[in-house]
Amino acid sequence: MNTIKALRRILVIEDEQSLRKDIIEMLTYEGFEVISAENGRVGIEQAREHLPDLIICDIMMPEVDGYAVLEELRKESRTAAIPFIFLTARTDKMDRRHGMEQGADDYLTKPFAVNELLKAIETRISKAEIVKKEAERRNEMLRSNIILSMPHELRTPLTVILGFSDILIADHEDMERPRIGEMARHINRAALRLYHLVENYLVYAQIEIAVNDPNFTDTLKSNTTHQPKVVIEDGAIQKAQEHDREADLELDVAELDSVQILEDYLKKIVEELVDNACKFSEPGQSVQVRVREENNRCMLYITDHGRGMTPEQISDIGAYMQFNRKFYEQQGSGLGLVIARRIAEIHGGGLTISSIPNQRTTVQVSLPLALET
Repeated sequence: MNTIKALRRILVIEDEQSLRKDIIEMLTYEGFEVISAENGRVGIEQAREHLPDLIICDIMMPEVDGYAVLEELRKESRTAAIPFIFLTARTDKMDRRHGMEQGADDYLTKPFAVNELLKAIETRISKAEIVKKEAERRNEMLRSNIILSMPHELRTPLTVILGFSDILIADHEDMERPRIGEMARHINRAALRLYHLVENYLVYAQIEIAVNDPNFTDTLKSNTTHQPKVVIEDGAIQKAQEHDREADLELDVAELDSVQILEDYLKKIVEELVDNACKFSEPGQSVQVRVREENNRCMLYITDHGRGMTPEQISDIGAYMQFNRKFYEQQGSGLGLVIARRIAEIHGGGLTISSIPNQRTTVQVSLPLALET
């Protein structure tokens, strides 16, 4: 049990006093800090106050049963991820399934041996430690990418804008009109790049608020796009034109009924994914946009034939994440894929990526069709 001795606190919720006392003594002997509750209502309060590293909870209890305890704690971000082990005298498989479906991590049937309980604790804590370490790794990658990419992303367009505008201010009287027009175009492109960067940060912030605000999420879900084919094609063409890649764009968009998503958000998904497809493939390589109705859902597929992604890169997708930046010069903060995925998830859909390095990448987005009224 040495691997879990660093665990500091376990909450035991059990209405049977003698069993609760036995479990407390057993775990205290093993080196844990133990807090307890005599019923589910008190258990919820203790969990909120002490934020234990693991919860052991009886199912059949007065006032609030174990299922209700688990359901309540899973609703709150601070307690949602705490490993949860059910204790019960019932052996019915349906009871076990119900507990697991609610999010329980394990299920012990009374009476149980000491080693059974300790093994269950060790397994759940070891799993939690793996998840924690992975989260820390991702956070470290996020911090590193922010430090490396953000100054570059902000300074590059600003340098262009300031540099060319200074030249125009100082020398415009002696410059020929074509030269002035050329500089104005450079300034405009840099300003658009900066605008896109700021816009993505604002959209990302709005989406993160929506994820944690059920009322906001419900409001977003109530919006409908009535002409998805037009929105998708316009968004794809606009991005392809910005990259001078309109000739590479292949559109195969079916006529669909309304899609349950705000029109601006549907366009945003398409723009970000086509933008990425153009960035990570070479001129002359096709960028394919295909849309179909499948199982009462709008299925959007965007494929490019560029450098592709490894399975590790796909799993590490997150805000501000750019891959192989030191080998490739690419614009953008890395928010595009995250924004597209988050928008899809908020609306009851999803985003998946399949890729073969140096061959092709396909991003698949699923969105619900609007319900008929």
